[in-house]
Amino acid sequence: MADSTVWHIRLADDLEGYYFAVDENELKEGVMKKVTVEGTPILFIKLKEKIFAINNRCPHMACEFSGGSLEGDVIVCPCHDWRFNLETGEYEDNPWFKLTKYEWRIKSGKIWVKLDD
Repeated sequence: MADSTVWHIRLADDLEGYYFAVDENELKEGVMKKVTVEGTPILFIKLKEKIFAINNRCPHMACEFSGGSLEGDVIVCPCHDWRFNLETGEYEDNPWFKLTKYEWRIKSGKIWVKLDD
């Protein structure tokens, strides 16, 4: 089960618009990491040395992805088994439905995410 951490920090000149989310070393290969940043539920997933930062709510019915599963580069929603490709963000059966993905940066071992204003 994914754990949850809440952070409310915003700093760093070259990280304007970014918020601290998680320490990089907390991300483990193939394991979901749920955090809340400024009230936004974000799910981090590290796969094949890539990091994905997505909204933890499914665009279909807002179920939490963190209760679902990973199948390769696909995340499966626990409520209705909707499958989304992490690379493209698209729902497998209808690409009109997409994950909300967040831009992120790493600085000094810390991962920062950019939230839409």
